[in-house]
Amino acid sequence: MKITLTNFDKAFENRIRLQIMSVLVANESYDFNSLKELLEVTDGNLASHLKALEKDEYITVSKSFLGRKPNTRYLASAQGISAFKKHLEALENLIKQQKL
Repeated sequence: MKITLTNFDKAFENRIRLQIMSVLVANESYDFNSLKELLEVTDGNLASHLKALEKDEYITVSKSFLGRKPNTRYLASAQGISAFKKHLEALENLIKQQKL
């Protein structure tokens, strides 16, 4: 049986990007430092993965100040949520194909 990989999204092949999208789909938004702590990654590593998701228009960025401190929040876009759900369905279908 041929395994079809339609709807697999290369953006989510990376573990960190998959985790970022999981967090953002499950929550309204998340700030940079909270994501960094939760995922246990470095600033640079997180920033590069966020930039990749932003480039694909899967997340949106909201910058503000909390008092005098800058705060960057990330939200999953409608396009990102849709792509992520299709990717998860594709993973589920892959698993189901293995059970046959």
